[in-house]
Amino acid sequence: MTQTELISQHFKGIFFGGNWTAVNVRDTITPISLEQAKTKINDCNTIAALIFHINYYIEGVIPAFEGGALDIKDKFSYDTPDFDTEESWDKFKIQLLQNAENLNMKISTLSETGLYQTFVEEKYGSYYSNIHGLIEHTHYHLGQITILKKLITKDQ
Repeated sequence: MTQTELISQHFKGIFFGGNWTAVNVRDTITPISLEQAKTKINDCNTIAALIFHINYYIEGVIPAFEGGALDIKDKFSYDTPDFDTEESWDKFKIQLLQNAENLNMKISTLSETGLYQTFVEEKYGSYYSNIHGLIEHTHYHLGQITILKKLITKDQ
């Protein structure tokens, strides 16, 4: 298996399962209702905000993987829309998973040398470091989502 295939598999595992933590985004967020997603616990972000935040970066880097610009800004990464219906919430969860599939396809087609090329500009490092950053970022917030979900559903 090539380095690119291994990295693609690692990325896919955090979103769709098969990773060594036995926790993944799809299985964790699918059953979360809109009411649960919007539940605020102390000063923590809501589940909706965390899922939006994960998607913001996944969706935001796709154009760069296609040779386009990197137009995302950290200051907008928590500008969570007001999901007002269960349907809009469910569509958003599906959108995140579709974006993850799309990005994983782009990762899987990178050449071995492409992994180490500059990602948009020198200051952003390589494709390799950015892909691993996305994986680490997702694991971090998935942990938060998992804890919030347990706290929200413990009495339900």
